[in-house]
Amino acid sequence: MLPVLYRLRADTEGARFVILALAIALVAYVIYSGWKGAGGVDAKGNPVEPTKEDRRNRAIIYGLIGVALAGWGLTYALPEIPILHIKGKGEGIPIHTYGLLIGAGFLTAVTAAAWVSQREWPGKLGLERRDQQFDFAFWAFVGGIVGSRVLFIIVNWKDYAAQPSRIFDLGGGLVFYGGLIGAIIAAIWFTRKNGIDFWRWADVCIPMVSLGQAFGRLGCFSAGCCWGRITTHAKAPFAVEFPGAGLVKDLFGNAGGTASLAFQSQSDALNETRWVVESTGEVTAQAQAGAVRISEWASQHGHTLPVHPTQLYESFGQIILFVVLLSMRRFRRFHGQIIATWLMCYAVLRSTVELFRGDLERGTLHGLVNAVPFDAWYNISISQFISICMFSLGAWVMVKNFRQVNALPKPDLAALTAA
Repeated sequence: MLPVLYRLRADTEGARFVILALAIALVAYVIYSGWKGAGGVDAKGNPVEPTKEDRRNRAIIYGLIGVALAGWGLTYALPEIPILHIKGKGEGIPIHTYGLLIGAGFLTAVTAAAWVSQREWPGKLGLERRDQQFDFAFWAFVGGIVGSRVLFIIVNWKDYAAQPSRIFDLGGGLVFYGGLIGAIIAAIWFTRKNGIDFWRWADVCIPMVSLGQAFGRLGCFSAGCCWGRITTHAKAPFAVEFPGAGLVKDLFGNAGGTASLAFQSQSDALNETRWVVESTGEVTAQAQAGAVRISEWASQHGHTLPVHPTQLYESFGQIILFVVLLSMRRFRRFHGQIIATWLMCYAVLRSTVELFRGDLERGTLHGLVNAVPFDAWYNISISQFISICMFSLGAWVMVKNFRQVNALPKPDLAALTAA
């Protein structure tokens, strides 16, 4: 496991210059992307050539967003931002395996969506839709980041209510479902703005979400987040143990110094107060014969107890879902059928994986509503609750559209044959 492949430190003038140069290059690229991607379609869906004013306004908007993102990153990377004299964390630029895989998944998904879009719409319109996928990718990214962060704050609202300043903490977490909701909102806005049928656009994009998430869960595995329940190697031969800071290495074999998130959680004596029977993997809230504190065991051994690799479970399931949805395209009977299928199938996949999850940080209904007992069978995770809502929405879309399709008049094939 390699949480951090390499860290570009900000402890020298040369390193700080490189970090500033990278930030400036990022802003310049974002501005160029905004300028180049300007344009739109008319009421009939035909491409419209952008004016110089369109390009300028779009470049300004993208530039402001790029500056905000770069500034946010610089406050993390540098000890102090030049000229502005804003104090930062001075953490440098760590190349996280998680971020690398998330980025690879995002780029792969966008490229695949562009390729499918060109084949979904005929002729020149297909080329326009292909280019619009790259344009939409920017808004999907922004919507996804904002949505995933907002849902993480909602799930952990008690902690943030006690310390509101943590809302802007650069080290805060993200939640996939929040990112999905944010990206869908961005898609609704984008399709309306460009005169595109949302359901048809969604049918093209949604399989790529599974493709990107397959990469993303591999990133979770590398960081040791979203881990599974404690088990034993006898019960689950494929169980894994996530390392602490002393065992982690970077790409060049140097001490990484960054413990896996699973180890940080299990070794946290303040929050991890449960006990475990090592021989059986049974976790209890109270001490009993043969049980040891989970935090003490992890601290002594320098790694976690064996846990289910739930990240790999979901990654494998997402690959299967991606292939199934692409194969469905030739058999669909209405626009929206593929996204409805995804909503139902992913809800089942995620809810099943949640049964093996062991990270309490992901949040449960008890964390939002105190009236729900922690040990109650209906104290499901927030993700399982959202999955239930997603499945219901997908089923509603499927039933509604199939009823409409079946209500359409059927062609008289006998009359056609006689003619």
